Amino acid sequence: MKVVSFEAGARRDACLARLCAAVHGTQAGLAPLVDFSGTRHLLFPAEAARLWALLDDRGHPLALALLVMDESGEGMALRLAASLEESREPLRRLIRDLALNAPLCATPTETLDEAFLHECGLTRWIEDGQGQRVGLAFQHPAALATPLTFDDQAVLRRFKHERTFFEAEKRAFVEGLDTV
Repeated sequence: MKVVSFEAGARRDACLARLCAAVHGTQAGLAPLVDFSGTRHLLFPAEAARLWALLDDRGHPLALALLVMDESGEGMALRLAASLEESREPLRRLIRDLALNAPLCATPTETLDEAFLHECGLTRWIEDGQGQRVGLAFQHPAALATPLTFDDQAVLRRFKHERTFFEAEKRAFVEGLDTV
C-alpha cells in the first residue's frame, strides 16, 4: 500500500467524486455535487487543495482525503475524508501518514471523532475562535489560521443560472463514480 497525491486529470476528478459521495451519502441532495464542483473549479486551480489516497497494491483507492491550505499558507486542514472499505483502518493509515508528513489540522466530526483523530497522529488539541476543539499534527504551527474555502451558495447559483455548466458537472460527477 502507498499514499499518493493525484495530479489534475480524470483520475483525480473520479476520486474526488467518490470522496464527495462517500462523505455526504446518498440522501444529501446537491451537497456532494457542490463540494465536487467547488473544489474542482475553485480550490484546485488556485492550488489551495490536494487530494490524497491510500492505494492498494493494484492501485485502487482504499481511502481518500482532501487537504485544504489555510489562509497563512503554513498549515493544511482536513476538509473531507472517507474510507472506501467497510473498515476505517485504511482511513486511519492515510490520515496518520498525512499527519506525519504535513502541517495538518482537523476538526472532529460525527464520523471522525476526537479519539479517532488522536489515533491518527493529531496529538495536540486547541480551541479555535468558535470554541471548537481542533487536532494538530506536530508540524502544524501553534497559531490556527482559517482554511481556504469557497461559497457553496455561489456554486448553487451558478448551477441555477448556467444549465449547461450544471449538466456538465453532474455528468462528470456520475462518470467519476462509475470509474473508481
